Amino acid sequence: MRYVPAALMSDGPPRKIRGIVWIVLGAVLAISLVAYAVFTATRPAPAALQSPAKNVIYLLGDGMGRSHVTAARERYYGAEGRLVMESLPSHGSVSTYSVEKNSGQPGQAGFVPELVTASPAAATAFASGVKTYNAAIGVDAKGVVVPTIMELAKQAGYRTGNVSTAEVTDATPAGQMSHVLARGCQGPDYSADACQDTDVTGDKLPTSDVRVTPIADQIARNGTADVIFGGGMARFDAKDETALKEQGYSILGSVSSRIPATRADLNGASGEKVFGLFNTGNLTLEKAKKDNPDRPQAEEPSLQEMTQKAIELLDQEQSNGKGFYLQVEGALIDKRSHDNDAAQTLDEVKAFDDAVAAALDFAKRDGNTLVIVTADHETGGFNIIEKGSFTNAEAAGPPPNVDFGNSANSSTPTRNGGNFKDEERSTGIINGEGSEDPKNFGPATFRTPNDPADVKDGSKEASLWLSYASGNHTGADVPIYAYGPGAEQLQGSVDNTDLFDIVGQALRVLR
Repeated sequence: MRYVPAALMSDGPPRKIRGIVWIVLGAVLAISLVAYAVFTATRPAPAALQSPAKNVIYLLGDGMGRSHVTAARERYYGAEGRLVMESLPSHGSVSTYSVEKNSGQPGQAGFVPELVTASPAAATAFASGVKTYNAAIGVDAKGVVVPTIMELAKQAGYRTGNVSTAEVTDATPAGQMSHVLARGCQGPDYSADACQDTDVTGDKLPTSDVRVTPIADQIARNGTADVIFGGGMARFDAKDETALKEQGYSILGSVSSRIPATRADLNGASGEKVFGLFNTGNLTLEKAKKDNPDRPQAEEPSLQEMTQKAIELLDQEQSNGKGFYLQVEGALIDKRSHDNDAAQTLDEVKAFDDAVAAALDFAKRDGNTLVIVTADHETGGFNIIEKGSFTNAEAAGPPPNVDFGNSANSSTPTRNGGNFKDEERSTGIINGEGSEDPKNFGPATFRTPNDPADVKDGSKEASLWLSYASGNHTGADVPIYAYGPGAEQLQGSVDNTDLFDIVGQALRVLR
């Protein structure tokens, strides 16, 4: 019997009503799983692994395309250098397209592809193995609930963890722990506008249905992840904190009092279940923390530190002898790419690569851990252009972010209600300099280790010239890197839905 995700009504119903809710949810999920089984029986899966892994660490750089990786390598290590992720032995690429609402799956009747995905659809593809529409999480394009690999791992006895620099209710972390028709259904309160989608369901669903239950409520009650680190404290309320404590979670900081956890809280954390949110919204950019060491935001841990602690907490000897499944997201690569902010985008790619280093160090010591590094999609049409050339030379500003479904992309991190500006833009030379009406959107330019010592960022002498083609996602394939048992399956080209099969087989929860 497969693991069934729980979701309770947001107003905290009494025990008797909760029992009715469970019956309704059980019926919905049973029907959903039958439909899912029919689909997975007909979809071809990758060849079986020769040697399954004990642990899987799945790291995702949100919005990180091939040029993001190349530009970060050249920025920090020079033309002959390598990021840690590039040192992994298996390299490949991932196709990322999604589908329209009510579409059939690839190879089925009524299949209607959407060539440019969004994070919810991409997260559902690699977490559940199905294509869905761009706002959906944990349901297929017709609104049918599908199980996630983290749910299946949890049911099979594995320890589970979910780490992100975004709000933990955002698409990528939520894709492993929840099932909603619309990504905006995050919480803390239910909203029909944010949660219902009658284009998919026809009639409005009852609020007891998991698909219209706010993501925060689902996370706080279903116990899918044993260790949860990230942002998004404002999405949770006192009832959520109570629900977490009733399941045995150690809470870092205070959800009910809106007191974010700190690096010191993280370092002191222990136990089998730990819940730590370090910002009311998304976590703070690394550059902003470095430039403002006296601000409260500087107390937030890095993605590398959260990854190291999550591995430490998950790598505990269990009586069933199983290992763990950990997902780690570097979310701010995407959010700064939406704003065409090359300087902070590069910093966030470097911070994500540091987290990859932590995972790889553990995997090499452990000897039985599969590490996968990839992205959900590319953001911004990020390009490395020839020194001295220009793109968008007539533009007065960067292309707009049209990802209207995710207001968090351009949010300013806050702590206890206090605004903290982090909007220092990328450096770059001015297009049309010397004219009566110079344009202010030129390429961002950066020195690299190969440049002479006197070359400065933002100068025309700097060798790394970067530009964007868009303020939104693109349909480009994304890179994938792997190390450990099963890594050989990730050489060459795969689809994002294949990652569900590969991880599931590595953990022996799929056949």
